[in-house]
Amino acid sequence: MRVAVVTDDARVYYRAVKLLKEYGVPFLSLRVGERIPYDVEVVLTGEADEGNVDFPVKVIVRDDDFMDELIARLEGRRFRRVYVAIDPGERPGLCVVADNRIIEVHHLKSPRDVDVIIELLKKYPNAKIKIGHGAKRQRALMLRALEKVLGHDYRVILVDEWGTTPKVGGVEVSQVQDIVAAINIGLREGREVTIGELLDVREPTRREIEDIKRRSREISGNITIPSKLARDVALGRITLEEAIQRHGRRSK
Repeated sequence: MRVAVVTDDARVYYRAVKLLKEYGVPFLSLRVGERIPYDVEVVLTGEADEGNVDFPVKVIVRDDDFMDELIARLEGRRFRRVYVAIDPGERPGLCVVADNRIIEVHHLKSPRDVDVIIELLKKYPNAKIKIGHGAKRQRALMLRALEKVLGHDYRVILVDEWGTTPKVGGVEVSQVQDIVAAINIGLREGREVTIGELLDVREPTRREIEDIKRRSREISGNITIPSKLARDVALGRITLEEAIQRHGRRSK
């Protein structure tokens, strides 16, 4: 048996066994702590059991996507080039592109929602981050969040995202556009820079400052944030909503 299902979680076991049978993959069922035979190549287990399963090659069963990783392991396939591609924005689109094949896609809650990115970098250890050059403020917010985890000198690939966002009709248009844009970013070439270089941005212009102050009035109804807070927003240090809240507290 090349595959062993090692878990004490009934739901994980049911999901793993169901798909293994559908794909015709022979397997061995074991409980956590039982000896794993020498001929097993890959162990399937759940997140709760992962730390208690001592085996060098483990695939975590979170959803049905585990089969892609399992098959790749069994085929002995190692992706040569893997990119975690990001379309920055209020709700960033994200995808994983491996050897020009789309492996998975995600829609993040906010620019600071980087936990998914960090998990993908753990899942694909050789992956590089590609990020679009647009949405400067939101991109800076995301990069600052990533900098705290990955470091100032971590290298990413900056991609010109012009023309990556298609026109899409139907429901949840923006989410589809963000994901498709991320896919297109993942398939494009770019230039490699450090997070620190991207965060070392020029001073915002007076026009940019005034535009942010105008938007603060539109969002809040009557609050115009001061130029100092507008500058912090322009540099990606805080969100516009946070700037409005801070100014409101100070006014009181």
